[in-house]
Amino acid sequence: MKESVKRILHSARQTIGVTVILMLVCGLLFPCLLTGLSALIFPHQAGGNLLTVNGQTVGAEYVGQEFTEDYYMWSRPSAYHYNVYVEGEDGKLYYNDGTEFPGIGSGSNNYAATNPALAERVEADIKAFLEKNPGVKREDIPTDLLTASGSGLDPHISPASAEIQIPRIAEASGLTEEEIEDIVSENTQGKVFGVFGEETVNVLKINIEIAQRMGIL
Repeated sequence: MKESVKRILHSARQTIGVTVILMLVCGLLFPCLLTGLSALIFPHQAGGNLLTVNGQTVGAEYVGQEFTEDYYMWSRPSAYHYNVYVEGEDGKLYYNDGTEFPGIGSGSNNYAATNPALAERVEADIKAFLEKNPGVKREDIPTDLLTASGSGLDPHISPASAEIQIPRIAEASGLTEEEIEDIVSENTQGKVFGVFGEETVNVLKINIEIAQRMGIL
């Protein structure tokens, strides 16, 4: 009986010891090592790819923002409005469209193709886009300007979606279409290794440069 108890206690000590050691190595030392190496080798990425203007942080390179002004490039639709909110007179927080802000989040509505709410939302976006871009035909609006990303925080649009907005931006900003085309070109990223993925345009970077040229940032 005593030998049996000793074996149980011995096994328990071994189990606890291994658990503590693995917890320290895998849960503390290894993460700290990776964090330190990433901060040393990739400081910008480890810091969240933050974008700064005159020492002020204005956003993160890979997290989109909601832009509604005519002189800015517009992002894709977002179920979470890119977490952009304002405080109402009642002290509550609201999205720019007046709906209540439920808190920081990401994701999509996951509407099925047959869901009437999806068709209603797309039709509303088409109407709003055509009102602000009168020279554009309904059938010419690129698909990604009407479809939300899975995260609801995607900072990229397609080159076609950027190009179709240039006339509106030029008229509202006072910049020439050639200037905006240059800004778009500078912030367009090609396919990975020239093969994988698609060309993408970073909306946030474009709008930062537009704001700087307009003298409002």
